[in-house]
Amino acid sequence: MNAPTTDQLPVVVVGAGPIGLAAAARLVERGLEPLVLEAGPSAGTAVRAWSHVRLFSPWAEVTDPAAEKLLAPTGWVRPDGAAYPTGGDWAEQYLQPLADVLGGKVRYGATVTGVARAGRDRIVDSGRDEQPFTVHIQLADGREELLAARAVIDASGTWSTPSPAGADGLPALGEKTAAERISYQVPDLGDPAVRARYAGKRTAVIGSGASAFTALAYLADLAKEEDGTHAAWILRRGIGASTYGGGEADELPARGALGLRAKAAVEAGHASAVTGFRTQSVERDGDLLVLVAEDGRRLDPVAEVIVLTGFRPDLSFLSELRLGLDERLQAPTALAPLIDPNVHSCGTVYPHGVNELSHPEQGVYLVGMKSYGRAPTFLAMTGYEQVRSITAALAGDQEAAERVELTLPETGVCGGAGLFDDPDAAQSTEGGGCCAAPATLQIGIGAPATASGGC
Repeated sequence: MNAPTTDQLPVVVVGAGPIGLAAAARLVERGLEPLVLEAGPSAGTAVRAWSHVRLFSPWAEVTDPAAEKLLAPTGWVRPDGAAYPTGGDWAEQYLQPLADVLGGKVRYGATVTGVARAGRDRIVDSGRDEQPFTVHIQLADGREELLAARAVIDASGTWSTPSPAGADGLPALGEKTAAERISYQVPDLGDPAVRARYAGKRTAVIGSGASAFTALAYLADLAKEEDGTHAAWILRRGIGASTYGGGEADELPARGALGLRAKAAVEAGHASAVTGFRTQSVERDGDLLVLVAEDGRRLDPVAEVIVLTGFRPDLSFLSELRLGLDERLQAPTALAPLIDPNVHSCGTVYPHGVNELSHPEQGVYLVGMKSYGRAPTFLAMTGYEQVRSITAALAGDQEAAERVELTLPETGVCGGAGLFDDPDAAQSTEGGGCCAAPATLQIGIGAPATASGGC
């Protein structure tokens, strides 16, 4: 029997999360064969890990149109478009039903350990683009398999690689040895065991984004019920107008409300802000931990540490591919300038599709959270548009692939890893303030390449 040609091979999608499953739905819509490889035992394994956390975006913005078409014959009806799902709701009411419809096109317990060109390591030029991809996987029982693919869409996200506490991007001294007292996710205080871990204790929360706001709000609620519960909020910058996000001006109201809850936690005394603190080491003080800053300052002892400093992409299994990545964000080179938090003070997202997501290695794409590298401003709608464009290109419809049309809010996401990490910069509102009022920006062909008047 003759081996299948490259065009007859499936498109391998890494990850059965929101964007990976949307990619599969779009491939089916285009008459292409997807094969989704999910390391976990069910759809949305990473999403389920934060099932207790509510999304900022309502149902109307977190389901993909092609996915809805696949689901419709089963009698599936999208929940109230104005309601905000939790991660658990998203996984159970949308992601798992979608994966079930895709059936055998989704394989669970399949961890991708490597992707390459058949018979070519990253050095070899000769005949490279004509070769299919080889995808190495390890199954839950330890067995290994080798699959062939015509293209690879990596939607594996960044959840598995949280950033550490160390201000230099590396684990702080002692961080690894204190791992039993350090968590890298928002605590589920509805779980009795987790609640007991933090109730009546002093906890350090490191981070300045929405996840940190959520943790502070949860711990403040716990403090109202359990005496002695307190959060020390560790910030690398100072407290300024942008510290708590967009507030009432945030076009994503749920996120704006979170910032206001964090502010209320500080003002009520349930949390205390420690500013300009860049963690260098974690020391033990009996059963407690002491955080030490680069300038020698020592935090009062804490029982627990919650590190919420963002995420970063795992690129290890793509090491034999020729990727074009920005040296700072680890995002595709053409996409990085559009999302770089060193440059953009507000979370406006400009159009991007297959052209911005392509690499020197033809036929491989990083999408979803992973496409943003270390930038924190990704929205589900952006990912759905990414895979719509990419699948159109794989189907040979270049006109549709380049027609990127998307309506997104100016989200009021302000701050970044550069100027806004300067403790003194946060004291001024000049040049870095949040959008003064909510606005909707139509994004499509001809949109400006630089930020416009909202910020």
